[in-house]
This record gives sequence, C-alpha cells and structure tokens, in this order.
Amino acid sequence: MEEFSIRVFEIIRQIPPGMVCSYGRIAVLAGAPRGARQVARLLHSSSGKQGLPWHRVINASGGISLPGDAGLLQQKLLESEGVSFGPTGRVSLADYLWVGE
Repeated sequence: MEEFSIRVFEIIRQIPPGMVCSYGRIAVLAGAPRGARQVARLLHSSSGKQGLPWHRVINASGGISLPGDAGLLQQKLLESEGVSFGPTGRVSLADYLWVGE
C-alpha cells in the first residue's frame, strides 16, 4: 500500500467522535496539500475494508458531499456523536473541526 494511503488512514482514525475533518485538511496532514480528491477516492474505496470512521470526513465548507441516503446516514451518524448542523445543513467548522497534529 502506498505511503500516502497509509497516512490518510492513520489520520482518519485519529478524528475523535464529535469532531469532523475536511478532505483537504486530511490531504495536508498526509503531505499532499492538493490531494483532497485522492483522499475522497481512498475513503470511498477503503472505508469499509479499513474500518474507518468515514462519517467524520466532510467538505471544506462544512457540508456533506455524499448524495441521497448515504448523506443522510452520514448526518445521522454525526448527530449521534453530538455534531450539530445549522439551518443551511452545514457543520460549524469553528465548533467541530479537528485540525490534527
């Protein structure tokens, strides 16, 4: 497995319950500042196999990028951890963004 992929998985596993992180921030932490789409692809293809808390990864504007039922499931999982969504359907990054180390 590629080093970037391993690092992305490690970072996603570190996101604590009740917090979120953006695809772009994960890419930065993994050493690829322009790798947000690659993070999304890895998450899509490996979240089940790797046992990742995929629902804690959102887009840079605080929104859920998944369409339909998958997006509703993500919102429900986040809400069950105490994450609130505003009237526009977005998470307050000031309140819930995990920035990593």
